[in-house]
Amino acid sequence: QASRLVELPYASFDDDDDDDDDGHSLPGDTAEQGPGLWYPEPPKLSPFSHCVRYLAFFWNLLFLLLGLLVLAVGVWGLLAKGSLPGGERGVPLGSDPMLLFVLAGLGASAVSLAGCLGAFRASPCLLRFFLGALLTFGGLEVLGGLLLLLARRRLRDALRDLLLLCLLRYQEDPDLQFLVDEVQRSLQCCGLESYQDWESNPYFNCSAPGVQACGVPASCCQDPLENGSVPNAQCGFGVLGLGAAAAGAVVHTGGCGAALGAWLRGQAGAIAAGATALVLVEAVGALMALRVLGDI
Repeated sequence: QASRLVELPYASFDDDDDDDDDGHSLPGDTAEQGPGLWYPEPPKLSPFSHCVRYLAFFWNLLFLLLGLLVLAVGVWGLLAKGSLPGGERGVPLGSDPMLLFVLAGLGASAVSLAGCLGAFRASPCLLRFFLGALLTFGGLEVLGGLLLLLARRRLRDALRDLLLLCLLRYQEDPDLQFLVDEVQRSLQCCGLESYQDWESNPYFNCSAPGVQACGVPASCCQDPLENGSVPNAQCGFGVLGLGAAAAGAVVHTGGCGAALGAWLRGQAGAIAAGATALVLVEAVGALMALRVLGDI
């Protein structure tokens, strides 16, 4: 019995050796003979692939900085007007035009950051998010262009209502006041249809108690400067109480609705070129992200 106990281990090892000799190799032996079968080496990237990855990183980094700049401008505008907590005047946040800058800056920064990190870290998840965001933005831009072509009359009416709202809220929102003044000054117009439209503003109405009653903003004046250097903020006071001929000698009596429509039609080529350039920029970013994703 003692001799059998001693021989049993040798017999078991002999059986294993016999099994191996029959052609059945152990997994460990296979790993030692061909480690490449279990741990394949990743393919080496070509110099062009490295160049595309670095270019994609710096491309998105540029737009990340631009997005942060737009976001900073929007936050500064909200803080300056008191729309954020701690402000003095407390302008409603939901109706503040500067909120558009904040949202645009946040969106551009988030998408560009995903593209930067995706190219730098070779992350498929971030690159897919980046591509999805670009496709979404591109689809919205194409849809917006189609709406501009198909619903021009409705958009014209919407623009007219927007201009009328700007006239009504002229004294309440500094952004709208700046926008209206720039439009009236650059297009040499006053009001929506004519200078008489300022009668609907509660501050310029002839029944208003203030000093601006029965007047128009200084941006309507034909010569808003005295002696060519000093601004005259009161040049439009009392114009609504004058006749058409007398008012025409002081302010521009034509409305801004027709003038703005003519200006937009004249700038149609520039607007189309800008939209095309934006789509091309997004397409270049998407192609680089696709190349990096394919290399991964």
